[in-house]
Amino acid sequence: QVQLVESGGGLVQAGGSLRLSCAASGRTFSSYTMGWFRQVPGKEREFVAAITRSGGITDYADSVKGRFTISRDNAKNTVYLQMNSLKPEDTAVYYCAARSGGYYYTRLYEYNFWGQGTQVTVSS
Repeated sequence: QVQLVESGGGLVQAGGSLRLSCAASGRTFSSYTMGWFRQVPGKEREFVAAITRSGGITDYADSVKGRFTISRDNAKNTVYLQMNSLKPEDTAVYYCAARSGGYYYTRLYEYNFWGQGTQVTVSS
């Protein structure tokens, strides 16, 4: 079991930056593949980024490639999402997700554990 708590959301102007953090409980954080998803009201939750257990491999949705960076610090049990050049269409609730083992995953059903989400609002 792992518990996830996101932080770092807020209101930012278009073109600005935010860094989201996701702190995980437990002593086996390095055994979890991690991901970030986002959701807007009335739409399905969508994949944003994923990272392998070691942090050596990352993957991104096309909509955020070149602007967002996922990283992790296994010593601090934390995964990050650095978001640059934000656009109004990035406005959503952002969720951190974890799955024990594996390589990396991009689909909702592949993750076992979820945080409560943090709101990101980008004004135009």
